[in-house]
Amino acid sequence: MTDVFLAGATGNLGSQIAMRLRRERARVRALVRPANGRDEKVRALAEQGVEIVEGTLDDPAERLARAMAGAAVVISAVQGAENVIVQGQANLLRAAEKAGVPRLIPSDFAIDLFRLDPGDNVFLDHRRAAHDAFSGSRVAVTSVLNGAFTDVMTAPFLEIVDWDAGTFSYWGDGEQPCDFTTVADTAAYTVAVALDPDSAGRPVRVAGDVLTMKEFHAALEHGTGRRLHLKQRGDVEDLAAEIDRRRVGATHPGEYVALQYTWGMVSGKARLDPLDNDRYPAVRPTRVAEFARLLTI
Repeated sequence: MTDVFLAGATGNLGSQIAMRLRRERARVRALVRPANGRDEKVRALAEQGVEIVEGTLDDPAERLARAMAGAAVVISAVQGAENVIVQGQANLLRAAEKAGVPRLIPSDFAIDLFRLDPGDNVFLDHRRAAHDAFSGSRVAVTSVLNGAFTDVMTAPFLEIVDWDAGTFSYWGDGEQPCDFTTVADTAAYTVAVALDPDSAGRPVRVAGDVLTMKEFHAALEHGTGRRLHLKQRGDVEDLAAEIDRRRVGATHPGEYVALQYTWGMVSGKARLDPLDNDRYPAVRPTRVAEFARLLTI
């Protein structure tokens, strides 16, 4: 039985990773904030046989090391600002070193952040900074890169789909292949990687579907049966200029980071290539059109 220590288990992705690990009969210890001890999500995890460990990423590395002793791999599915992604995950790695855990899967779960330059995406900058902190460790770090979460691509903050107006807006020529993976499939791939010791020390790139923005639009129309009028907002250079315009007056990166993510996709700079899907044939990912059939609009 594989023993896994999981941080971020109460989040959407983290909880699905935990449940998938239990279905694979792995032992799961989940690091949960003490204030969440009576949370419904925590109770649900415990009911599935997940061992709850109260604590935070800020705990002394020695305490975290005792909690993860004997684990074969640490998985981080945490989300947050720089203090969580950089300092918190660096502390998690130090604990893994002290506990003798051989592998860590950090909370990357994104487009190919290793192909971006500083400033291309402020949140992914934090994840690259975390990898700088991981450098030189004897713990083998394996990133799972999944492109964009299919589940959130129609959310208003991405400014692509407007169901009320019946529009689909895109930047660029609409012909650049982009990578999409559902949260559930990302969890499945993460579990497959966690149970695969040979993946240690290198990024694993997977995608549930690879579509251009025009193909993504067509898949949404096909799956939902809804018509969405195509609107081109400008080319890739126009998108970069819009990001710069918003950044100048921004009070928080959230005011422009979604466009940075879109730029990484439609520019092709952060495309996942080559893909490692064939390494995990047991995972049969959901295509965008299939996912769209499940949307309630």
